[in-house]
Formats: sequence, C-alpha cells, structure tokens
Amino acid sequence: LKFNNWDANMYNKGMLKDNCLTGKNFIITGGGSGLGKSMSSYLLELGANVIIASRNEDKLSKTVNELTSLCKNNEISYSVCDVKKSEDINIVIEDAFKKYKNIDGLVNNAAGNFISPTERLSPNAFAAIIDIVLKGTCNFSLLYGKQCISRKQKGKILNIIATYSYTGSGYVVPSAAAKGGVLSLTRSLAAEWAKYRIYSNAIAPGPFPTKGAWDRLFPKPISMFFDMEKRLPLKRYGNHQELANLSAFLLSDFSDYINGEVITIDGGEWISKAGQFNMLNKVPEKLWSLISKATRKKK
Repeated sequence: LKFNNWDANMYNKGMLKDNCLTGKNFIITGGGSGLGKSMSSYLLELGANVIIASRNEDKLSKTVNELTSLCKNNEISYSVCDVKKSEDINIVIEDAFKKYKNIDGLVNNAAGNFISPTERLSPNAFAAIIDIVLKGTCNFSLLYGKQCISRKQKGKILNIIATYSYTGSGYVVPSAAAKGGVLSLTRSLAAEWAKYRIYSNAIAPGPFPTKGAWDRLFPKPISMFFDMEKRLPLKRYGNHQELANLSAFLLSDFSDYINGEVITIDGGEWISKAGQFNMLNKVPEKLWSLISKATRKKK
C-alpha cells in the first residue's frame, strides 16, 4: 500500500500552541534521560518551568545544560533524588513548592526493569523494582497531593505505565506487578481526589527505544533473534515527540475533563496480539477468495 507523505511526516512535530504552558511548573522523575528527557524538552518549548529528578546527578546536570538552550523566560533545574527513599522525595516536593509556590503537575516516569525468567529472580531483585516503580510513584503522588490539598491548588499527576499493566507479561514479572499497581493507583486517586481538583491519568507506551533501558530489555543475544520493529502493526517504533505531545496535552488545561484514564500509545501493538483471530492478517490476499468459497460450502 502507498500513502501520501503528509501523514508520515507529522508525528515528529509538536502539536500544542506556542507558549501555552507559560507560567506552569512541572516535576518529572527520571527526567535526565530517555522519555523523561523528551517530555521535559517539549514542556520547556511550550514555556513551562521544569524540575527533573533522578539519582544520577551527572546525567541530570548534563541534561539541564543541554536543554537550557530551549528556555526563553522559563527555566529547567534538577533535584537529586532516589525515588526509593521517601525522605528524598519529600525534599524534592517541598523545595519545588518553595521555589514556584505552585506545582501544576507531576510526571511519575522513573522506572527500573530487566528481563529474566522469574525462577531466576531473588526476593531482593523483585523488591528493587517494586520500590522504584510502585512505592516511588505512590510516595511522590502522596506527598505532591498533600501539598496541593493543603494549598487548595489544582494539580495533575501523570503516571507512565506499560501495556502489560493490563495483561501481565512473562520475563518482566516485577515490572508488570509494579506497573499494574500504578494503574490501580491512577484510577483510585482520580476517584478520590477529583474533589480537590487533583487529576490522575496515565500513559501506557509501546516500544519507544531509549538508550540504556532498551539495551537492558533487548540485549544483543535477544535482539539478534527478534526484529521488534517488523513485528509491530505499523512497522515502526514510536517517535519520542508523539509521547511528548500526549503528555503535554494531559498536563495542560486542555485536558481538564479527562480524569482516571489510561491512554495507550503503541500503534496498536498490544491489541493486535490480543484478538483470537488477529493472526489471520498473515493470510495472503489471494487466498481469501478460496477461503470465502470454502466457508460458503459449509453453510
């Protein structure tokens, strides 16, 4: 099939109005690299102030230096934080509110993951992922929400989960369990905190290659056997700008009637594997006439 070029060149462009987030302030965990960095970059382009947080100060510093070029009357700064430690989280939240008086949104993006047969896991390996993904998200959301409630300020919580939060998945059991918990947290907080004008939503990304995380999930021995890109319905990976567009929209005032939702952005990957008869897309077009005749005979 041939398609016009216009639609193939739009997904890597920003979608929101220029300066539409001017005066807004956001915290992004895991903002020093990967998808967190891409989301931070677009929020800066739209005029927001951004605080990025992670354990790696060197990576944070380099990202701040790199992204400062996108700033006009806004700024990017960082806080060193281990999301497994509630005392670190509390410092980030308190310092952020002291600095800006109002924090308009929190993106819980920090994560940890690796592939392994479950029987090879130790209790410590399981706990490490739960502590980062589930407990870290819970604690950041709790401490952020308390500040918003006490100050009577509107707030937005955006969690980054995964499509296997719905389905589960072998070989990433700690991550699936943790992100399944974050999915439930997202909807629970939306139900309870809507009365405070605190919104809680999530994004479930499909394959968006990032350096580091991607290498851990698809190291060379495995990547030699599987071509991930070719097995996707659209035959391409997600572009970071696509996810940045969605996250910026959900953090903006344009999405103020969306609460408790999870938006999947995976080009149809998980749903294409879920349907019992979806494998029929491998049937050659020419065979369908024969199949049609055969099914008519059975009537």
